[in-house]
Amino acid sequence: MAGPLAGLKVVEFAGIGPGPFAAMLFADMGTEVVRIERRGVSRRPLSLLNAGPFDVLNRGRRAVAIDLKRPAGVEVALRLVAQADALIEGFRPGVMERLGLGPDPCLACNPRLVYGRMTGWGQGGPLAHAAGHDINYIALSGALHAIGTPEQPLPPLNLVGDFGGGALLLAWGMLAALWEARSSGQGQVVDAAMTDGAALLMAMMYGVKAGGLWSNARGANLLDGGAPFYGTYACADGKYLAVGPIEPQFYRLFLEKAGITDPELANQFDLTAWPFQREKLAAILRTRTRDEWCALLEGSDACATPVLDLEEAPQHPHNQARGTFVIVDDVLQPAPAPRLSRTPGAIRNPPPQAGQDTQDVLCEWGFAQEEIDALLAAGAIGA
Repeated sequence: MAGPLAGLKVVEFAGIGPGPFAAMLFADMGTEVVRIERRGVSRRPLSLLNAGPFDVLNRGRRAVAIDLKRPAGVEVALRLVAQADALIEGFRPGVMERLGLGPDPCLACNPRLVYGRMTGWGQGGPLAHAAGHDINYIALSGALHAIGTPEQPLPPLNLVGDFGGGALLLAWGMLAALWEARSSGQGQVVDAAMTDGAALLMAMMYGVKAGGLWSNARGANLLDGGAPFYGTYACADGKYLAVGPIEPQFYRLFLEKAGITDPELANQFDLTAWPFQREKLAAILRTRTRDEWCALLEGSDACATPVLDLEEAPQHPHNQARGTFVIVDDVLQPAPAPRLSRTPGAIRNPPPQAGQDTQDVLCEWGFAQEEIDALLAAGAIGA
């Protein structure tokens, strides 16, 4: 069954992290994504993370190898772009322009093109040309300061910058531009910066702070571990329980099901009591194993769940019932999300080897076999 974005064509210029994740989202939903690898350049700067079937972010598309330092290679790329609905690139500002593949030549050959640009700092601003990684981008957004322990900020993996504030908002911006192009007939550039995106993810916190209900002190707020009823607790077996009964009725049910009768834990929103309430709750939750607590609490409105590791999560009955994880080429990985009732997403193929589809793609996209042979002989494309 075709996905909801079947019929769209996206040309992706190979990169790492958020760009491939955004392209994966398009591919999972049925878009034909062609990934341009630079012929003669290693595709895998993080080879231990990106190798063969384990290169999960590259699933669902086909790969062509083009030498973008040769004029003939650039011309091949432009011919592909001319037939695409959208483009994804994740280089520093100016790199695509120097290759002759910036927005101006691409929109000249395809005025309806949506040109997606994924960077950490954005296309403009004082830091636009500086190197950086997720941790640097979310540091400028205020997000990193808000996450961690009272002693220091801690990076939330690379979920907030690369994937949440980066790839997801790139895909959202591109879909918005694609929708607009349907009526206007004109493409445009989507400037997706992780600094912007991470800041947007913090919209609620900035609003709450403006209202005087959020402190800059980590571990002193409702959702950052300050509230004793919203945090993680070590259990008797060293595993952890996630506790989050924010609403008073859920908190009362949590205390009831856990058998907690200490009156000092009853006054849920006495902020002055939060520190010693957390100590009391921690002592109680250390008296049973994680799974023993789950037997009492999980599945109810007590809002308590096991903190699962990457081996445990795919085995949880809820995830198994929903098919949250799938196996492709013997590699366990998350299934496409979200779920669409009539035109669901699907993983159409495992990650391709670098350049494995070059001749097939060029043939399907209108190149004559004589052209392909000449390009191969000239070294402009890979086999």
